[in-house]
Amino acid sequence: MEARVKLVENVCFMGETGSGHAIVMDGAPEAGGRNLGPRPMELLLVGAGGCTSFDIVTILRNSKQDVAGCECQLRAERSPTDPKVFTSIHLHFVVSGRGLLANRVEHAIRLSAEKYCSATIMLAKTATVTHSHEIIDLDSVA
Repeated sequence: MEARVKLVENVCFMGETGSGHAIVMDGAPEAGGRNLGPRPMELLLVGAGGCTSFDIVTILRNSKQDVAGCECQLRAERSPTDPKVFTSIHLHFVVSGRGLLANRVEHAIRLSAEKYCSATIMLAKTATVTHSHEIIDLDSVA
C-alpha cells in the first residue's frame, strides 16, 4: 500500500492514495489552518469505522443476512498530552435489514473486532475499544 501527502498551504495538505483518490486535510484556525478539510486524526477515526463496517457487512452477507444498512457511530477520547493518541474509542453500530438475527450481528461485530479489522485492532494498542449495537428490522418499521 502506498500514499502521498503534499503541503498545499499553511497546514493544509492533499493526501493521495495508491488507488488514485485524493482528500484534503487541514488544521483548525487556531493551529494555522483554514478548516478546509477534516483533521488527520478524524480521518483515522473514520477509517477505523469504515474498516470495521466493511467487515461486518461482508460477514453478515456471507451468512445470508439481509443487510440494508450499517451505520457506525464513533466516539473517541485522546490523551491530553503529546503524543495525543486515542485513549478510548466506542463504536456503536446501527444495523438495519430484514429478519436480521441478533446472534449473527453480534458474531460479526466480534469477528471484526478480534480478527479482521486491522484498523481497530491497531488502535486498540493504545486505546480501550468498546462496541455496542442496535438492530432495526425494516419489516417492523412502517
